[in-house]
Amino acid sequence: MEIIADIPVRKTNHSSISEVDFNKLEFGKYIADHMLVCDYAGGEWKQPQIVPYGNLSLSPSALALHYGQTVFEGMKAFRMHDGRINIFRMEKHYDRFVKSLQRMCMAVPTKDIFMDGLVQLISVDEAWVPTQQGHALYLRPFVFASEARFGVKVSDEYRFIIFTGPVPALYADPIKVKVETNYIRAARGGTGFAKCGGNYGASFLPTQNARLAGYDQVLWTDAKENKFIEESGMMNVMFVINDTLVTAPLSDSILDGVTRDSLLTLANDMGYKTEERAIAITELEQAFKSGTITEAFGAGTAAVVAPIKTININGIDCMLPEYDENKLMFTLKNKLEQIRLGMEADVHGWNYII
Repeated sequence: MEIIADIPVRKTNHSSISEVDFNKLEFGKYIADHMLVCDYAGGEWKQPQIVPYGNLSLSPSALALHYGQTVFEGMKAFRMHDGRINIFRMEKHYDRFVKSLQRMCMAVPTKDIFMDGLVQLISVDEAWVPTQQGHALYLRPFVFASEARFGVKVSDEYRFIIFTGPVPALYADPIKVKVETNYIRAARGGTGFAKCGGNYGASFLPTQNARLAGYDQVLWTDAKENKFIEESGMMNVMFVINDTLVTAPLSDSILDGVTRDSLLTLANDMGYKTEERAIAITELEQAFKSGTITEAFGAGTAAVVAPIKTININGIDCMLPEYDENKLMFTLKNKLEQIRLGMEADVHGWNYII
């Protein structure tokens, strides 16, 4: 990709990077010095700008605050072994961003604004990209309806913002999950595949209930029958059953995870058997009884893989075997990390190197 034009930059006079202990990062705590801002009005996107990160001035009647037109992406940039910076699967993330925005009837930033904006913003805040193994610069592009009007309508004005922040790996230790059969995350025909704010807000109560019961996350089931596993918390979920990597098929109630796609691709490249199919709760129960389930894990941008040690099914805790570094999830994670860091060939063209 060729940068079409330089985006105007107004740099901060007071960098906060000295306040960050890069050896003790917390996910979501630190935000880099600058953000990209671009407004949509009058049927077109205006000139994007890179400005110091700061609070927004927003009308109380901004439509996003009332009717939920807000969509985001979650991405990462990595410090490669030679010091260069890699934005991972930028095109795939943009394509998913577009689908989410279209589902919410929102204006779509052009690919040039999205990609040039990311590249130039990261270049301005290059010092914020961690060098520690497993750490990354998290990238948060999002759009919200900014029109000041309180009637129920599709907004005619939007604001596109990108901010970034250094993060550690998430869910390094195995987690406990509870199969959720009362509440649902998404229904067919809904917005489950879109990264819109309402999907996340609606998940808080069942997740909070699960945590009060001693679990870290929930395993969501389908909205129609509550019989089939769909996702784990805000991640896709994968199982190794009978030496096969199994995950639910994509649909309009399941997020098209970039990490999910990457892990499946690598598993196939490496000769492992994979299946994208419906996974019934009863199948999981039987797999535990027969000992044919050997791994379960969430897959997502934040965690890459989140090992699952316990699955509560109908009130019964089912325990996974102890994990070691030879398990498939870690083999795939390590392969993916080696590609991101430039230690192995990027045969799929996933890396965009600054």
